[in-house]
Amino acid sequence: MTEKVETVIVGGGQAGLATSYYLKLAGREHVVLEQADRAGNAWRTGRWDSFTLVTPNWSFLLPGAEYQGVEPGGFMPRDEVVERLERYVTDFDLPVRFGVRVISVERVAETGRYLVTTDDGTIDAANVVIATGMFQRPKAPPLSADIPAAVDQLHSGQYRNPAALRDGAVLVVGTAQSGAQIAQELYQSGRTVYLSVGSAGRIPRRYRGRDIFEWLNLTGFFDRTVADLPSPKAKFAGNPHLSGRDGGQTLNLHQFARDGVILLGHLQGVSGDTIRFAPDRKESLAKVDAFEAQILGGVDRFIEKSGIDVPAEEVPVLTDGYSADEITELGLAAAGITTIVWATGYAFDFGLVKLPVVDGDGYPLQTRGATEYPGLYFIGMPWLSKMKSGILLGVGDDAAFIASEIANRDR
Repeated sequence: MTEKVETVIVGGGQAGLATSYYLKLAGREHVVLEQADRAGNAWRTGRWDSFTLVTPNWSFLLPGAEYQGVEPGGFMPRDEVVERLERYVTDFDLPVRFGVRVISVERVAETGRYLVTTDDGTIDAANVVIATGMFQRPKAPPLSADIPAAVDQLHSGQYRNPAALRDGAVLVVGTAQSGAQIAQELYQSGRTVYLSVGSAGRIPRRYRGRDIFEWLNLTGFFDRTVADLPSPKAKFAGNPHLSGRDGGQTLNLHQFARDGVILLGHLQGVSGDTIRFAPDRKESLAKVDAFEAQILGGVDRFIEKSGIDVPAEEVPVLTDGYSADEITELGLAAAGITTIVWATGYAFDFGLVKLPVVDGDGYPLQTRGATEYPGLYFIGMPWLSKMKSGILLGVGDDAAFIASEIANRDR
């Protein structure tokens, strides 16, 4: 027998729970379907043991449960994030059904409603909110299939700590936030680390007396829309490397090189035991350095324009990454590499929605989360309305908007 519900939210992560909060506040009937057995699953199972938020605690703006602790400038560890999400469900008595996997969402042409098929039955809904998040399908390049079987491979979402890896050197591929943080933890634990450098930028943890996140928030960096980008594809750029560990740290690839990390260019191919790299390490590092200069220049102009009285600061200029010889071939056995960590991000996967609702990149076709199909919405991804749509700083704004749209539509 098919159940009838006004709104179905697919996914019980921060975005789905925030939408549920606002729908409940508005007195709207709904249910949240979450395939995991507890809240906060992506944080619990997809982050390493020492993980902390990169964003300061004050930016934890889950609606109704905004951070009110004694360390607003601190960085919440993984387990506390999970605990807060679990408590959110119980404190607000949100209608979450755990252990229910959604198989498909189809639109019924005759009624304009949606048939949501799950592994626990079917639901007829007037509205469906897809809140499955950003971390859906781990990505690794096709050449990973050619890596010798003697070398362990894992995605950054599977990495937990250095002790969980086999003895030996580690090749980390990717230098956005996850790759840079994992590489740092590995080399500080005594591992030999080879690091394939990407083009994600760098920003200092603190600048001119404040956390950089505060400056970025004040300058409107997180309020940018896709229209502010040089091209729509720019929204897929990796997040700048930064860390909240040990009270917050600046991560600098030149410092990594000074500490003994072997920096490499982009992967080009695999031949037996040998991996080939493009001779583009210096070009990638130049992009990383230029990003920092661009961001800090924007902060400086904002400070001057706003008349804010803070001391000037010059960040250290390191160049160690440029000086090493370019390595274009690396024998895995000769280098002692026993593990490769693919810090290469995630792919979108909205195949459960049986409608043409994504573009050629797999990103939802929408306007502030609303698709061209009445009653079908997306939430919890960056750039849906603004850059901050996918993080705890901004997901509440999008959730309030979508809940309001649903309430107004059903009136």
